[in-house]
Amino acid sequence: MTALGDILIRRIRETGPISIADYMAECLLHPIHGYYTTRPVFGAKGDFTTAPEISQMFGELLGLCLAQAWLDQGAPPAFTLAELGPGRGTLMADLLRATRGVPGFHAAARIMLVEASPRLRDTQRETLAGHQVTWRDSVTDLPDAPLFLIANEFFDALPIRQFQRHPMGWQERLVGLDGDRLVAGLSVPMQLDMLTARMSDTSTGGVVEVCPAAAGIVTEIAQRIATHGGAALIIDYGDWHSLGDTFQALTDHAFADPFAAPGTADLTAHVDFEALALAATACAVTALTEQGVLLERLGITARAQALARRLSGPQLEAHVAAHRRLTHPEEMGRLFKAMAIHTKGSVPPPGFD
Repeated sequence: MTALGDILIRRIRETGPISIADYMAECLLHPIHGYYTTRPVFGAKGDFTTAPEISQMFGELLGLCLAQAWLDQGAPPAFTLAELGPGRGTLMADLLRATRGVPGFHAAARIMLVEASPRLRDTQRETLAGHQVTWRDSVTDLPDAPLFLIANEFFDALPIRQFQRHPMGWQERLVGLDGDRLVAGLSVPMQLDMLTARMSDTSTGGVVEVCPAAAGIVTEIAQRIATHGGAALIIDYGDWHSLGDTFQALTDHAFADPFAAPGTADLTAHVDFEALALAATACAVTALTEQGVLLERLGITARAQALARRLSGPQLEAHVAAHRRLTHPEEMGRLFKAMAIHTKGSVPPPGFD
């Protein structure tokens, strides 16, 4: 068992089982033993690879998408350009490189990264050397100004609670002990008003996931955009309506037991985009769009062909594979979805219905 595992076992022995949400928060963000605190999590040396690490085209196209949204809203002379959960800073670096030719965009942008991990902040500082960047702990710390924001694979890492349907109501899935092992268990049955609407699409044994933090974050983003202008792009894996157990752990690019070695695996769950949309009522919300469809609409094939002309051999093969991985329905193209939030009455960002 890991050091964090020992801490959690002592806690559970003293105070009882904890929620999946509490378990995720400790595993990912514990200040000494947390996953994002201690490990190189991205890329070949990490446990998973995100779209910006696969190809520069991802960040370039989404950057130009945001820049066009800025132009469509009158090119405000000072705005916040923000990213939630920026990883190594690769997406923002590609975004900024692609938008250098957009007149006035860089001069007006105030680059802000919302990042909780000191280790990742140091990495982002290196990646974005040469750009003036500031860091914020949460979206509530962003300034009152037009907000153009991107969040790629951010919401999937937010802690979730899981509830299992029971003839007498709902049981919350909890993390408890079996001897010296961490194991999943269930609370006593209870009635939950917040899940009344889910009685119609579940049966006994069915699982519903709720992300307590997500709605508040999206509401904050939408209110800022509604008040000051702007747009937000959210890209993540999930679907319109959450149903079933999607809690998972990744170690070394493979699925793992989420309870075996706390703090050493990435813990995520699929994103419920319907819940995000319902939290953004202050703004207009676009239809949910598959990542592959969005990137094709933004011109990824033309961009891929232009880059391919300068490549040959293994580099060309890797480039072709990256294009496929980002867009093909059997790769990331269908599993990952995108949704945009923008001011009511404004034109949706390019690529979105």
